[in-house]
Amino acid sequence: MDELIGRLATNASIDGAVAEKTLGIILAFLRNEGPSDSVQALIDQIPGAEAAIEASKSGGALSRLMGGGLMAVGTRLMSLGLGMSEIQNVARELFRYGRDKIGADQMGKIIAGTPGLSQFA
Repeated sequence: MDELIGRLATNASIDGAVAEKTLGIILAFLRNEGPSDSVQALIDQIPGAEAAIEASKSGGALSRLMGGGLMAVGTRLMSLGLGMSEIQNVARELFRYGRDKIGADQMGKIIAGTPGLSQFA
């Protein structure tokens, strides 16, 4: 996980703690919205991913009011101080990492099978 957090922080020019929170939010979104087998294969390749996902769920009432989907994820990421270009950089780096770990075919299934995600690929 530290390797991926470092890559995300460097590529998006964000703090490591923000990168970790961002990763948890994105992985939780993928788990809820994406093709489960492919997403789980990716999560299994990221040590500490389950803890990051659990930590991302502690958004409280505000998180529940925002609902789900890509718009809610964007709102949560922006509340961490990320702009659209930083969010795109994080997503692209996560996709590169995923292709390295689970292969281009599996990562392609995640991108194609998750509503709205292809715009970040």
